[in-house]
Amino acid sequence: MEVTLVIFVTIFYYLTLPMDSKRVVYIPKGSTSNAISYLNQNGYSLNFIDRVTLFFIGYPQSGWVDMGKRSEVGKITKLDFLYKIATSKAALATVVLIPGETYYFFLNELSQKLKLPKDELFKVYYELAYKKDGNIMAQTYNLPIGMNPRDVLKYLFQYTEEEYQKYSMKIFGKYNKDEWYRYITIASIVQKESGSKEEMTQVSGVIYNRLAKKMRLQMDGTLNYGEFSHTRVTPTMIANDESSYNTYKFGGIPTDPICAVEFSAIKAALFPAKNSYLFFMKNITGKGHSFATNYDSHKANIQEVVTTKKIEKANDTNKENTNKTKENKIPLEKEKNNKPQNVKNEFDPKQKPAKIPENSSKQKPSNDKKVYDKLHKETPKKENKQQNQTKELWKNI
Repeated sequence: MEVTLVIFVTIFYYLTLPMDSKRVVYIPKGSTSNAISYLNQNGYSLNFIDRVTLFFIGYPQSGWVDMGKRSEVGKITKLDFLYKIATSKAALATVVLIPGETYYFFLNELSQKLKLPKDELFKVYYELAYKKDGNIMAQTYNLPIGMNPRDVLKYLFQYTEEEYQKYSMKIFGKYNKDEWYRYITIASIVQKESGSKEEMTQVSGVIYNRLAKKMRLQMDGTLNYGEFSHTRVTPTMIANDESSYNTYKFGGIPTDPICAVEFSAIKAALFPAKNSYLFFMKNITGKGHSFATNYDSHKANIQEVVTTKKIEKANDTNKENTNKTKENKIPLEKEKNNKPQNVKNEFDPKQKPAKIPENSSKQKPSNDKKVYDKLHKETPKKENKQQNQTKELWKNI
């Protein structure tokens, strides 16, 4: 009897001991043993007594658990901790990281939805992030209210890292983080520049073609980084921006991804379409792009849009009249096989990923002028004339 009483008092004393705990605790799916093992790996030091106590209280819940306000000061009793993981659930907030959005705007939304101090959130991000962007995959997240900035970002980074590793292992059989993020950088450009998932592989093909020929990418989307995500790229911005994101000034790809990416963009970066396109621009509808293999065809595509815009303004017509105008126009030179390829939401094990050209990340001014002359067998004077014509065409839009 006395022995039983001593055991009971000892267990009671143990369960009333204070322990350190975060306000919100994550518990993975699985058995009680799995939950306890996970918690021990994260510094909670649970033992046989805790396991037995949980047997009487109930099974640990999976997901995010709210430990309550008492744990905000870091202390909670063992019994209260065990009771909470078996009975409590944290209030969740849905936060969407839109494909093509930058970390700057996503962190602002996180701050608002989870009621976190913005300055601390950005500070922790800069401390923990591997790259300036692309560290968090674009998707919908259900995150608990009550987490601190560090834990929120560590969770998002860890989740994305595991996804990246899974993709890389499936394609390459290994995970080289630095090399993988070069593909993520290309994927981020594809994400920004594409009008739809269906044309992502075509845009990716253009990127690889220009890199292979040592042509500057000269894409507006690369300048929509960070806080400039929704800023219209202007000639002034192109002239003054000295960052690696300015692909008008510097050759290769930026040193960092420009935004968050989704699976389709990653797949397009790994498996670009095998095309000969070097140029693309928004088509008449503004929802997709017209692709071209040479400057003359690209200029013809521009002229078509300019002409259509002029007709629309002159006639002040509605959509029906605009469609009639397009049908009656004399067709300009078109590229063959201009339809983008579909992107399936899986990797084809028979496909081999594209190899990123060497030194494509070194930010040095490229020799576009010489490359252009060689490709089109035209004199520099003729090339300058064509470039000026392009600028004049766009002024009329």
